[in-house]
Amino acid sequence: MVSNPLHVEYATVPELIELVTYIVESISLGFDRWEEPYVRGPSLYFVLVSGTHAREYADPLGENTWPVDICRVVTEDLDAFVDAAESVAFERDGAVIVSADGTIQEQMVRIKSPSPGTIDEDGVQYADWMGTKHLSAVESSVREEVLAAVTLSEETGRVTVFEDGGFMDFQRAELGGLWRPSE
Repeated sequence: MVSNPLHVEYATVPELIELVTYIVESISLGFDRWEEPYVRGPSLYFVLVSGTHAREYADPLGENTWPVDICRVVTEDLDAFVDAAESVAFERDGAVIVSADGTIQEQMVRIKSPSPGTIDEDGVQYADWMGTKHLSAVESSVREEVLAAVTLSEETGRVTVFEDGGFMDFQRAELGGLWRPSE
């Protein structure tokens, strides 16, 4: 019998979003040089999608690829997912596309800005701290095929989850929720 390398235990979409967020938070908390001048921290941008392709709203971002040889499916091996995410956070740029079943697309992408009139700008929450990656994430989150976007800011360690044009923002000191050790 031949095993299927893409066989996974499926998580619900909310569980997948929480899992990706948890891993992004742990990468932020694992970096201890945020306060040093001229130091760039880890940076991540995950876009969780209902389908398997993002061609309509994303362009390949050159040589930037997710290391599928380390981790192809989020839920298959969490240690491998963390290793791959840490590598990408420090060495690559662009959005990582994750399908609802947890499968990670190899090619990292640049999410296209929506065409004027294609999104309801009144339904999008912007904040003055948002940089290019965060603006892209909040705008992509209103696309029908996008379930959520999760970002890690390389400047502050802030983790943000974007859904339906809104966002939940967690400063580094707020990361981890109940499991965070007391200070």
